[in-house]
Amino acid sequence: MSATLPVAHVTIDPRTGIVLPTEDRDLMTLGLRDLVKRWAAAKDLPPMAAEAMTGADRKAQALGVPGGRLMEQAGTAVAAAVRAVAADQGRLGSGPILVMCGPGNNGGDGFVAARRLAHLGLNVLVVFVAPEAKPGTPDASVNWDRLANEATVTRIHAPSTRDLVILGQGIERASVIVDALLGTGVRGALRDPIRTAVEMIRRAAAAGVPVVAVDTPTAVDLTSGEASDPAVRADLTVTFHRPKTGLLTRRGAALAGKVLVAPIGIPLEADRA
Repeated sequence: MSATLPVAHVTIDPRTGIVLPTEDRDLMTLGLRDLVKRWAAAKDLPPMAAEAMTGADRKAQALGVPGGRLMEQAGTAVAAAVRAVAADQGRLGSGPILVMCGPGNNGGDGFVAARRLAHLGLNVLVVFVAPEAKPGTPDASVNWDRLANEATVTRIHAPSTRDLVILGQGIERASVIVDALLGTGVRGALRDPIRTAVEMIRRAAAAGVPVVAVDTPTAVDLTSGEASDPAVRADLTVTFHRPKTGLLTRRGAALAGKVLVAPIGIPLEADRA
């Protein structure tokens, strides 16, 4: 039995003093400029590499912060950013929000964002892009299942390139696309069906659909900023806890677009930087 006691539920990020996304009652009413101001203190923190972020996440959970709680904070932050982009560009309600999700926790953040957007009364199309029938992590799987109860969410499983080709017809009608396919750690060329999903996102972006990336644009390494081929080019990237070194490089910054750093409540003890 673990001797670790659960960390008390917190409403304020301990490092920045920013109200956490799920506790911020006004978050879903803010435009992008106000979101930038809201989370400015997080963006001013020292940048970290991908491995350091993974370590902080694991230490937070070892200290008693459930992974599902961190995912809820991250997905809520993404939802606020997506809504802000749509509202600022006059696209709110003009078409469905398309959330492209991979099999890991990056996809899980996307599932949470989809649910939060649905609670605003928005139509959301969530595409789970993976050969497997279910997401590969427990937290992501729980949040995929929760979407079945949302009236304005349509869930689609796209295990193959053929499924994505069919789905991609009319993709330019989406109001915003959320890239929650892959986090960091990509090495070499992307494989299908993720590769085809990235190409879909690129086509939609070329047609003028704004793209919001979760943590990092798919195929962009959070540590180095190097990109596999193809890679998503986002208009806005929402990363978490602290800035990431890879998104500050010339290549990473060019693919990430504007970057927001959202607090998710990782304890000080989990990340002493």
